[in-house]
Amino acid sequence: MATSRRLFLKTMLGTLTTKLLGQGVVERKGVVRPRGRPSNKAFPVRLTDVATAAGLKQITVYGGSGHRDYILEAIGCGCAFIDYDSDGWMDLFVLSGNSFGEGTPAATNRLYHNNRNGTFTDVTEKAGLVHNGWSCGVCVGDYNNDGFEDIFVSGWGQNLLYRNNGDGTFTDVTKSSGLDDSAHRWSTGCSFVDYNRDGHLDLFVSSYLEFDVRHAPLPGSGPLCMFRGIGVNCGPRGFKHGRNNLYRNNGDGTFTDVSAMAGVAIPRDSYCLTVVTADFDDDGWPDIYVACDSTPSLLFMNNRDGTFREEATLRGVAYSDDGEEQAGMGVAVADASGQGRLDLFKTNFAGDVPNFYRNNGAGQFEDQSLDAGLAVDNRFVSWGAGFADFDNDGAPDLFVVTGHVYPEIGKRYPEFVERGPRLLFRNLGGGKFEEMLEGAGPAMTEFHSSRGCAFGDFDNDGDVDVLVTNLNEPPSLLRNDLSGSNRWLKVRLRGTTSNRSAIGARVVVTAPGLQPQAQEVQSQSSFLSCNDPRLHFGVGTAEQVGVRVRWPSGKWDSPRSLRTNQIVTLVEGQA
Repeated sequence: MATSRRLFLKTMLGTLTTKLLGQGVVERKGVVRPRGRPSNKAFPVRLTDVATAAGLKQITVYGGSGHRDYILEAIGCGCAFIDYDSDGWMDLFVLSGNSFGEGTPAATNRLYHNNRNGTFTDVTEKAGLVHNGWSCGVCVGDYNNDGFEDIFVSGWGQNLLYRNNGDGTFTDVTKSSGLDDSAHRWSTGCSFVDYNRDGHLDLFVSSYLEFDVRHAPLPGSGPLCMFRGIGVNCGPRGFKHGRNNLYRNNGDGTFTDVSAMAGVAIPRDSYCLTVVTADFDDDGWPDIYVACDSTPSLLFMNNRDGTFREEATLRGVAYSDDGEEQAGMGVAVADASGQGRLDLFKTNFAGDVPNFYRNNGAGQFEDQSLDAGLAVDNRFVSWGAGFADFDNDGAPDLFVVTGHVYPEIGKRYPEFVERGPRLLFRNLGGGKFEEMLEGAGPAMTEFHSSRGCAFGDFDNDGDVDVLVTNLNEPPSLLRNDLSGSNRWLKVRLRGTTSNRSAIGARVVVTAPGLQPQAQEVQSQSSFLSCNDPRLHFGVGTAEQVGVRVRWPSGKWDSPRSLRTNQIVTLVEGQA
């Protein structure tokens, strides 16, 4: 009781302090741990950017390069792995924004078809996905259960729902599905989720803030438009908060807004970004976590009756470990501590440290960033992040991309440069991580202003690659050239009673000498991005592993033994 009271008082004090600072964004100096001695343990991962050779040459246009007048230009966008033609090879979908300047190159979201030889072909126009606007987030799922993955894109202005026609093309069904919105809102995160377990994918959409460029203040025009004495783009504080929406799938190609009755429309005092859905309390029903900027993050727990209760503060995932608001950006979910429960990792603003919320059971979390070795000093704004077993040793590693929102301040404060590095932390086991300062390949020493990143195996060689969006540059495609003899298993799921994409399904893999590994199929994570839907498990030297699946319907399959070094498709209800 005393501990809860102390946390409450620290939370109230931290919130009051940050509001009195007057800055548009929370800037918090997190408690850091000095970098320890390297373990000198071999790390056989080499990440190389092959985007140019692979044909990913189009620039992701997003606002100004050296100066940004509006916060809209600073947030950026995500990307996705998607097998849109169901040929077993991951294609790529890269979002884009726009610019207020003259002479801007043609900007559109882009779909790249995988040629199965390490290269891609831009098929955006052929697929019917050309869109000139300010896209932010992407989530993928088969909302009509026809066997083909559909795409939802959030952004400033009108969101977009693209139905996959099954012939390599998409149709914009935003209006006919009931998802069009005349309000000039700024939607960011999104996630397909079967929250009521009826076999149809519903849709959760988060909103950042209400923004109208015609009335938006300019840099330096007030205390909320300053950063360390320099005029910068204003916000998020000073703008009205956005509204989160939950759309129930009616099963006939249309959706109904049930936000108010489901309990997700309030609170309305958070600037919301990335959305992840997962069963955090192990009750068989999906919950919803939303990373929020300069305001408390949100955790909607599923009541199993079509409604949710918001319990982020109660469960320890709303604030920092000392009770302060943070500028949350991206989120990663994994059984990172090897306990069979899903942990949370959240990225934050420059100068702060990330949160590694360890799940202690029943959906109760504790920030273990310091003890895990993840609270290292970071002068960059961190965005997309993901847990992935890059070396296939059976323990998920952590990858993070960075980049600042204020390109102007680097002249006065050289430590706050706009372009930042990629960060990689090797999982040492037991909930401990080690930062790989070198030795993980040339891509780790390249600097970009990055935002979203997605994880998948584009060349089907059994390791995890990374797709990264870079503002006003082409995307990066980091190929993992893994050496050694560690083995792997990829699991693709297909629902029958459950939704066809099996979003929300949990797979547990056991192997001799390794901790059990638990993963769930998700529709969004990282920063406004979507990963390869095939769950990747590194298994060390194991040639056979045990596999169990809990489907979104709540039913567990019988245990089965599978050989490793293969991609396997498991169908609900089939042995």
